[in-house]
Amino acid sequence: MIALSEGALAEIRAHGMETYPEECCGALLGAVEGSRPKVIRVERLENSRGSERQRRFWIAPEEYQRVEKLAEGEGLALLGFYHSHPDHPAVPSEYDREQALPFFHYLIMTVLSGCPGDVTAWVLSEDRGSFDLEESLVEAPGE
Repeated sequence: MIALSEGALAEIRAHGMETYPEECCGALLGAVEGSRPKVIRVERLENSRGSERQRRFWIAPEEYQRVEKLAEGEGLALLGFYHSHPDHPAVPSEYDREQALPFFHYLIMTVLSGCPGDVTAWVLSEDRGSFDLEESLVEAPGE
């Protein structure tokens, strides 16, 4: 199960609305408390995809390196990534699976006609063959 703050979820929703009809993407920064990862904040990342930005995102290596250093500098861990699916369900695509790594958590948000909708959490299986739906918990401030 992955937990995230109300503030982090609100930021993901705002990002998806602002970038619609293109996919947004960003990093999940936080810590592991016991065995549960907790997203403390998100960091918006540039969708560096040159084409098909309404169906695909790509994080450039320098953006990845930047967010890793940012997390380390803030004493946080890079837990995973989020992205939006404009006018499509919050379910990973085959492209998402091909680009993902098993040790990260992935949040996917549907954005329908510019309005944020469902947010789902996923973990890639170790053999990279499929995503497993992960339970998520939104925590109010102070939890």
